Amino acid sequence: MKSLPLALLALLASPAYAANLMEVYRDAQQQDAAYASARAAYEAGQEKAPQGLALLLPSINLSANTSRNEVDSPTSNRQYNANGYNLSLTQPVYRKQNFALYEQSKSQVVQAEAQFAVARQDLIVRVAQAYFDVLLAQDNVALAGAQKAAIGEQLEMAKRNFEVGTVTITDTHEAQARFDLTTAQEIAAQNDLEIKNRALQLILGKIPAHLNALNDKLPLVLPEPNDMTKWVEQAEQQSPQIAIQRAALEIATQEVERNRGGHHPTLDLVAGYGQSSNSSYLVSGTVTSQTVGLQLNLPIFQGGSVNSKVREALANKEKARQDLELGNRQAALQTRQAFLGVTSGLAQVKALEQALVSSQSSLDSTRLGQEVGVRTNVDVLNAQQQLYTAKRDLSQARYNYIISQLKLKSAVGSLQDEDVEQVNRWLGK
Repeated sequence: MKSLPLALLALLASPAYAANLMEVYRDAQQQDAAYASARAAYEAGQEKAPQGLALLLPSINLSANTSRNEVDSPTSNRQYNANGYNLSLTQPVYRKQNFALYEQSKSQVVQAEAQFAVARQDLIVRVAQAYFDVLLAQDNVALAGAQKAAIGEQLEMAKRNFEVGTVTITDTHEAQARFDLTTAQEIAAQNDLEIKNRALQLILGKIPAHLNALNDKLPLVLPEPNDMTKWVEQAEQQSPQIAIQRAALEIATQEVERNRGGHHPTLDLVAGYGQSSNSSYLVSGTVTSQTVGLQLNLPIFQGGSVNSKVREALANKEKARQDLELGNRQAALQTRQAFLGVTSGLAQVKALEQALVSSQSSLDSTRLGQEVGVRTNVDVLNAQQQLYTAKRDLSQARYNYIISQLKLKSAVGSLQDEDVEQVNRWLGK
């Protein structure tokens, strides 16, 4: 156990379980703190609608009082109780500010829904990225180990050949240098695997013991439709990021109207019912009062605060308009980047698959050449290095291609759980 790397020991000591991408995603929906925070924010945002509606509905208040009184006069000293209650109702008839707040509440609900949609799609991308980062790190560890073993064989061969005098000491030194370098790369790969596992743990709260790996046959398809312009148009129409900015602009617009309402009169329907009683020598018995009427308030001057707030709201509205324009441009840029990531990634995977075949053939030919004396040990080491580099690049390109597909759908707001299930079907058992 002492010979095991510290990163591997830490991994073995952690609670672990086996899972595929869909299982990891389902766990993340329950365990990820960022997603839980977004869900709570969404639930809070839904309450804006009843709060806005409440401003247009009547309010009813009940007040009651009781007091002990003592009156001293030159002729008498009297003590008595005074009791009473009052029930009042206020129904807004015209309050421009309340109408604006009600419209704001609708936009706030829309904004909360769009923000939660962003969080849900972000969770899918983050989970997939963390999942495939772990697989890539595992691939790198395996490739580094295999490369180290292959170079070790070449090192032993170089040592034997040097002992019998068929090669120079240079071949041995070259093989030893490659072996030492690969050992260092293997340690770095193991450390990177530990880091990637911890990144996945940050989302799940635990580390899977095994992750289902990607099948050798990965479906390589172009985006549908294969037209970047149409994807950008779709992003402008249904991207939740843009929906958030649109809602923010509408909220800012209604904020202007709300502040302008400070100049408008308010009209309320008011009604009241109350009783009061006391046993003083002036008044004795119970008095009942009932009132119904309209109450008008007309603001005349508030020290210029209303005008200032209107100017502030207009400036914030302009900011929201510019934020929306920036959001449109960013959404278009992200969509184009993701589209190119899919198309170029597909071409890169195909090219690296062919490069892997060529590198394997080159290594086989170089080894044969070494056996017949026309190639050196250094040539074999170079061919091995080329082969493992091609394997590493191909592995990374395959994962990047999948992530680009998810990011493209996320950019246009169409990323769903079904897309996770589709990717999950590309994994082995």
